[in-house]
Amino acid sequence: MSTLTVNIVQYDIAWLAPEQNFATIEKLVADVPPGDLLLLPETFATGFALQQTTDEQAAQARAFIQQLAKRLQCVVAGSVLVPHKGKKANRFYWTWPDGTERSYDKRHLFCLGNEGDHVVQGSERKIFEIKGFKLLPQVCYDLRFPVFQRSKNDYDVMVNVANWPSARRHAWDTLLCARAIENQCFVLAANRIGEDGKGVAHNGGTVALDYLGQPMAHVADDIAGVVTVTLDKAKLVEFKRQFPAHLDADAFDLPL
Repeated sequence: MSTLTVNIVQYDIAWLAPEQNFATIEKLVADVPPGDLLLLPETFATGFALQQTTDEQAAQARAFIQQLAKRLQCVVAGSVLVPHKGKKANRFYWTWPDGTERSYDKRHLFCLGNEGDHVVQGSERKIFEIKGFKLLPQVCYDLRFPVFQRSKNDYDVMVNVANWPSARRHAWDTLLCARAIENQCFVLAANRIGEDGKGVAHNGGTVALDYLGQPMAHVADDIAGVVTVTLDKAKLVEFKRQFPAHLDADAFDLPL
């Protein structure tokens, strides 16, 4: 069976400064080993600037990940606030080297930050495939809602990109671990560091977890960097064969 090599990027996202963020990303990935997937944090080009992000900045972000995917010859994924239905969508783009583009719109909008006043709620649960691995894309606050993420034995990797604040870091670490264990899947998580334009502090927590909820690799807190991890699907398949808890899961339908 195949393996999947992933590079996950953590950095301080400059507020409403796409060119500065692109330069930071380019510097961080300059020496990373070749991979199959490169993960960037939520709103990687602008920060979580719901009202101020412009259509031009959204277009710049999309163009950047397109050229990065082509140059690195891997899938590049990260979220962008894009115009949608008179508001915006917090859209998690996945861009292939050949220009193929797929996306998932963030489902759960953060009421405490009034995200729903400016962003249209996503209406679809999606799964993408890379090298035989099925991946469930999620964005930040989605992590708190396990029913939406519950595996029906239909994915191998949960991917969450975030601007998750340091004040709620314990929840981030705990829920990522829980999702890996309860869904018997790998979990990949990309978070930012630094203070955003609203004064909210972030300290990272970028990590790769195995299907036991155990860390495989991580970026140190408050440090800009890239972590590289290789996932082995054969090990996941063998673990689920030996401990097939998914066979005892409750059947359910989730109306969207």
